[in-house]
Amino acid sequence: MPAAGNGTRTFFLHYFVMRKYLIALTTVSVWTLSQTLAAHSLDLQDVNTAERSRTSTSKNKDLNPLFVRAQFLLDRAGFSPGEIDGRNGDNFRKAVRAFAKSRSLKYENSLTPELWAALVETSREPALIEYTIREIDVRGPFLEKVPEKMEEMQGIQRMSYGTPVEALAEKFHMSESLIKDLNPKSRFEAGETIVVANVDEDAGNAKVARIEIDKSERVLRAFEKDGNLVGVFPATVGSTEKPAPTGSYKVTGVAQNPTYRYNPAYGFKGVKETKPFTISPGPNNPVGVVWIALSIPSYGIHGTPNPSKVSKTESHGCVRLTNWDAKKLASMLDRNTTVDFVGDEKSQSASTKRSSNAR
Repeated sequence: MPAAGNGTRTFFLHYFVMRKYLIALTTVSVWTLSQTLAAHSLDLQDVNTAERSRTSTSKNKDLNPLFVRAQFLLDRAGFSPGEIDGRNGDNFRKAVRAFAKSRSLKYENSLTPELWAALVETSREPALIEYTIREIDVRGPFLEKVPEKMEEMQGIQRMSYGTPVEALAEKFHMSESLIKDLNPKSRFEAGETIVVANVDEDAGNAKVARIEIDKSERVLRAFEKDGNLVGVFPATVGSTEKPAPTGSYKVTGVAQNPTYRYNPAYGFKGVKETKPFTISPGPNNPVGVVWIALSIPSYGIHGTPNPSKVSKTESHGCVRLTNWDAKKLASMLDRNTTVDFVGDEKSQSASTKRSSNAR
């Protein structure tokens, strides 16, 4: 057999070196992918058994099973975190702070053992449950595209949800990203069983005699006649350009599934229409599914089509809650409930200085 030449030996040497390099690279890539998936995967058991630990209470905003469980507990206890999204965001921290204050506990942007123990005591219910999607949940009709501008909403028969995922996420007070993360293989069709937050819509016998809207903290607090705190909700409250009112007012009425009426005199930024127009009811209506009228013309407390933006953007003077929080608050109100505006929009974070499309 003839001896191999230098060119041949060089070829085989390069071949074997590259082969080993590719095998090593593939191994590292697979390991990295598996670690990434493990870090972001969630299931029912992970969340329902999540317990506080030094690492689980970190300040990063990654998806965390402990935060999902904590947000569920806060939601059930009447301290709304806004969307249940499993992340250590501003609305979650505001809810924890309010809960801690109600229990005379210290809170410094982390769940202490004492605070976690008090939170767990509020409910023995599992944070996540399995739910079989019903036909009515996904019947629609759904909007092919949810308009972003008010003028584009004119003439649409109903400002419905855009997708079944949006409808189901709102039903269970969840972000769309979380419901997808928990159900990665679901097509969200009738008959499917999915994992959802075990929320409770029942406000019990609570009757709200006074509402306090804190413009500085961007929260709404609800009190019974005896001063008992029965609800804390993150809220978008006015702006420096169009501040919310100051002083005391009254609730004059509640409208479910309201029609929105735009008056050019409002002068909303980005709305070019010069004539009044109306927008049909629905969850993607600019004021959501509830309008709570106040004793000051054209001002109210209402829902929103964008729950993820509550307390993070500015409004045109009114008070905006998630649709589910607005519905809960409305169910606890009586006519002539007092509404006190306190604080100042100037104290709000500069990050909220972005205009939105609802009053």
